[in-house]
Amino acid sequence: MATITIPKKITKGEELVIIPRKDYEKLLEFKKIPEFRPTIVQKKALIEARRNRKKSNFLTFNELKAKLGFTN
Repeated sequence: MATITIPKKITKGEELVIIPRKDYEKLLEFKKIPEFRPTIVQKKALIEARRNRKKSNFLTFNELKAKLGFTN
């Protein structure tokens, strides 16, 4: 990928990034996906999950499969 230096006079001291148009259009597609905004209940559940993880109070994937009755 080519590197281009833009004079600070043109950018008024700000950093400027130049990317190919295809990459820019891909970035614009992400703007169409709404940002996840958790509810209060979800935030509390996340806090509890983090607390349990810190205490090592969780099931491994294999333990979860066994509890759910999966054999593979």
